[in-house]
Amino acid sequence: MGPSDQHAYVDAFLHHLAVTRNLSPHTVRAYGTDLGQYLDWTERADYDPTTITHRQLRLYLAELDRAGYARRTIARRLAAIRSFYAYLAAEGLLASDPAAVLQTPKLPRRLPKLVPSDMLAALLEAPDLETPVGIRDRAVLELLYATGARVSEISGLDSGDVDFAAGQIRVMGKGSKQRILPLHPEAIKRIRAYRDGARPTLLRHPETALFLSIRGNRLGTDAIRKMFKKYLTDVGAARDLSPHAVRHTFATHLLEAGADLRSVQELLGHVALSTTQIYTHVGRKRLQDVHRSSHPRA
Repeated sequence: MGPSDQHAYVDAFLHHLAVTRNLSPHTVRAYGTDLGQYLDWTERADYDPTTITHRQLRLYLAELDRAGYARRTIARRLAAIRSFYAYLAAEGLLASDPAAVLQTPKLPRRLPKLVPSDMLAALLEAPDLETPVGIRDRAVLELLYATGARVSEISGLDSGDVDFAAGQIRVMGKGSKQRILPLHPEAIKRIRAYRDGARPTLLRHPETALFLSIRGNRLGTDAIRKMFKKYLTDVGAARDLSPHAVRHTFATHLLEAGADLRSVQELLGHVALSTTQIYTHVGRKRLQDVHRSSHPRA
């Protein structure tokens, strides 16, 4: 098989990810990058990707390890290769899946970063409420912590997704799965203040998006992350925090206050309970830290 045929297979797989599995453009690009680097290796090693064996695939992983790549990076590349070959096998383009027997490298359990409570309070109060942009940013920040929603879910909100009477919003999660998230009174207050006082000022043309940029377009995910970094700087917080850290903080605070794991799973939109269980480790670590710093014999 020639290089053009190999890349045609990859293109078909990426189209499958984007259209059938409805993965985000960022995720599809990441798969494309990893598979492109894999095909570069098969060409250098003079292997045909459609007839490659699991032993030859292990040589690729060994080369990545010798090159000093982190285990997490190797695991991500292997995940892309496994998904690619599983797709080819399912489509009948390969007689068997050479990657099916490969095991993912064991990864250290990485605890999510949290926003300290005092820093979170300062962050929520940072926007200037005398300006339309400040009112908007206050509502976005409050909503991130009130719901634990992903940045993409906040960006994707339309005005009709907010139900003020019921005190809830409807978000579109991964895989186009909708879920309803409750809002506390402070979040409702901030969104209403934005909708009534700031959004009409930002509106330049007909637009269904709830949160608008200064040009009147939907506020994108990059713009939300940039805004978040700005306020981190304003309050003197660690610059390595991200809006996703607010999502982690939301989940951890709920569990520490007695929420059950299944409810938190539902709120976060996790498919597997095991994904949510990482927050129980965060809670235990905090208890250990408190014990270590407070117990006379610690």
